[in-house]
Amino acid sequence: MLRGTVVLATGIYSMVRTRQRKAEKEQAGKGDIKYPSTSKKRDEGETSTGKLYLFAGLGCVIGVLYFVYQGYLETRVNTPLNYPRAVREHGLDLPDRFWGSYRPGVYFGMKTRAPKDMNTGLMWFLPQHIQQNGLALRHWCEQGDNLKQFGWNKHDGVNFGIQTIIDRSVNITTSFVKTPGGTFGGDWSNRIDVKPLQSSKKSSSSADDMEIGLLYYVALDGGVGSDARGGTVDTGDSKLLPVYADDGSLSEIRGNSPSLGSWRLWWKVNRGAVSSAHHLVTVVPGLETLTDAVLSSLRLFNGRIVGLDSGRSRHTNKPNFIIFQLNMKGATELDIAFESDSNLNREESLVDYQYTRALKDWQAKFDLRFEQTFHLSGKGFNESAINFAQSAMSNMVGGIGYFYGASLVKSRYNRQPVPYWDAPLYTGVPSRSFFPRGFLWDEGFHNLLISKWDKEISADILAHWMDLLNSEGWIPREQILGKEARAKVPAEFVVQENRNANPPTLLLTLHSIVHDLQNGMTDWWTGYLSRMWPRLVTWYSWFNTTQVGELRGTYRWRGRNGTAIRELNPKTLTSGLDDYPRASHPSRDERHLDLRCWMALASRLMADIGQLLGRSDYKKFDSTARFLYNNAYLEHRHWSQNHKAFLDWGLHTDDVSLQRPKPVPGSHPSQANKEKVRVVISDPQLGFVNSYGYVSLFPFLLQILEPDNPKLEIILEDLLNPDLLFTPYGLRSLAKTAPLYMKRNTEHDAPYWRGPIWINLNYLTIRALHGYANREGPYKTQALKVYTVLREAVINNVMKEYYRTGYVWEQYNDKTGEGQGCKPFTGWSALTVLLMGETY
Repeated sequence: MLRGTVVLATGIYSMVRTRQRKAEKEQAGKGDIKYPSTSKKRDEGETSTGKLYLFAGLGCVIGVLYFVYQGYLETRVNTPLNYPRAVREHGLDLPDRFWGSYRPGVYFGMKTRAPKDMNTGLMWFLPQHIQQNGLALRHWCEQGDNLKQFGWNKHDGVNFGIQTIIDRSVNITTSFVKTPGGTFGGDWSNRIDVKPLQSSKKSSSSADDMEIGLLYYVALDGGVGSDARGGTVDTGDSKLLPVYADDGSLSEIRGNSPSLGSWRLWWKVNRGAVSSAHHLVTVVPGLETLTDAVLSSLRLFNGRIVGLDSGRSRHTNKPNFIIFQLNMKGATELDIAFESDSNLNREESLVDYQYTRALKDWQAKFDLRFEQTFHLSGKGFNESAINFAQSAMSNMVGGIGYFYGASLVKSRYNRQPVPYWDAPLYTGVPSRSFFPRGFLWDEGFHNLLISKWDKEISADILAHWMDLLNSEGWIPREQILGKEARAKVPAEFVVQENRNANPPTLLLTLHSIVHDLQNGMTDWWTGYLSRMWPRLVTWYSWFNTTQVGELRGTYRWRGRNGTAIRELNPKTLTSGLDDYPRASHPSRDERHLDLRCWMALASRLMADIGQLLGRSDYKKFDSTARFLYNNAYLEHRHWSQNHKAFLDWGLHTDDVSLQRPKPVPGSHPSQANKEKVRVVISDPQLGFVNSYGYVSLFPFLLQILEPDNPKLEIILEDLLNPDLLFTPYGLRSLAKTAPLYMKRNTEHDAPYWRGPIWINLNYLTIRALHGYANREGPYKTQALKVYTVLREAVINNVMKEYYRTGYVWEQYNDKTGEGQGCKPFTGWSALTVLLMGETY
């Protein structure tokens, strides 16, 4: 770059001098310039002027290069990594996975794995949903709907799914079945089966009196059309066409798109009386506005019937949203059939009896496959326990979504957030109601379960995530792709910072897959891992450069905000353990134990995968792994002899509290209600952070400790100590003896990782106990004892709460075992299934 700068500057100087001399000659011809009498003075003047021009030229070039380089730095954050993509098969390349229930954020809906295409979905309301402030229309999965239960009972991730929704007085069973055929992913059908829930106070005739409004829609994601007000909305090359019966009612919906060809969607009522039918054909700005569009179109007919205002449909051109409504009385069964015009060999439509038969066949296949995979019946679990496990696993694979869009990201070189590139993401989600989007560290835990059920689905998910690497080797830890996904996220969490990491748990799944394939590596898997390898190396290198500590072999999570005066202990969101207590005063001297252990594991996994692929560069990872697995080095940096525990290190004091600022004398009375702020009572000192909890267990959780290390015996004894982490429901996240146990981090934030029981870390604990119980060493018997107690405690409590509440929960109360946080949380809490099957 410097050489180029000099050449460019010299060229500028020569050009300037040529022009200058030409001008001098012209002026000399006019006789109005007097030259010095000696040539020496003229040369000195020329030299001085030349230097001036040279430095000016250099300054200009350096300035230009600075702005060019600054622009380069600004664009690195949203520039894709320049390697061949890991995902080779898109859309119709995988016809069996083209269609699916890939809309986890709605109660029931279908979509394709195409970036911009057709979406379908269900809405409903009951008469008792009509309230003073409007109609409570069910559509998006919402905590505030307070449904007694919703979730998949059985779902194989590909061919079928059946879901139970209990909403006040009704049980709504939704299901789908797919059939292959044609060139656009085949056909599928949905069934909506509504039955009243009769209490002992009601007569059996109440079933005939029950009313429900069922609404089912087709919507296009994107494109250009005109709305009722003459505005324009993008709907692309896809088209929707309403088909009407002689009486003006909507009889079916037809459509056409590049990824689907021509198709028709129609419906059949198998059971129940239709009291009224309505429809709406219109244009909406986006999927995030569907609920509002329906609510604004509902009208009251004859003083009591709530229905869509079909009259509004006359004013639309090229619609992107068509919805039909059937107000039903009594027990109801409605089939909706999607049929591709390319499926020329269809013998009969998948409705009524044919649908019932196909659904039963798939359920029988699912039951057999589930037992062959997890062996729960063989392990003595009863039917109730197996039903729970099937539901938990089905909600995990049934919660897989397909998203398309761009995250909002920012680096220190960007004044404002910038969009990532548009990209697809095929991923599981932690919670359909609260977190219906992809989270990086959650996904590694999700796929520990998914990969045991279907390795190819997991491989596809991991490849999609790795294709999100930017040129720096960074992946945004939270994926909020598309307007519908963004509508569910508070603004302060939307922008992702490129200095912020998340634990590399995807490598847990990848290594689990590789371990299972040791004796059966096929060419497909070799090709897959070879495509993943350069991306994994880049990702690993990003961690190993951006998250390193000040001392060799130490690591530090970036992203802690030491100026957050309202936080008792600055959060470490990047670790995944949010408010788990770290050093009270973030500094460059911090050493984060969990990150060091993640990097040890990542180094070992990279070495193993590289060796499996026959790569010579695996040796550098092996060398790093040997260093980080060295127990003596680990203890030197992180073992506290005073606390008899592995701990973080940093600038820390326990003597902090949240206090409300005292009002200034004579100030307005409102000043007395200011938020509490952190007050540091004693100065911090460099040392170990006295917070025994999940972080302290990481050398054990990731099985870095040697089986004969005496520290292992101490940890095993502590695991059953009720004054520390043990409860009859699983291990709490922070010891009762820790200074910040169950302390609020702000005036408004309840403790999160400061006591409650989390299933992902309990899973890693139980998995580690199983590992040490099966390795030769002096503590294997003790490990087996703790394993038996803790495994039973976690399984029994999660299952008990599921049957008590209808849900698997985000976390569990360490005093009562009750589920808390958001629900359903069949992300990593579904790992309970692996504990039941002892599938590690």
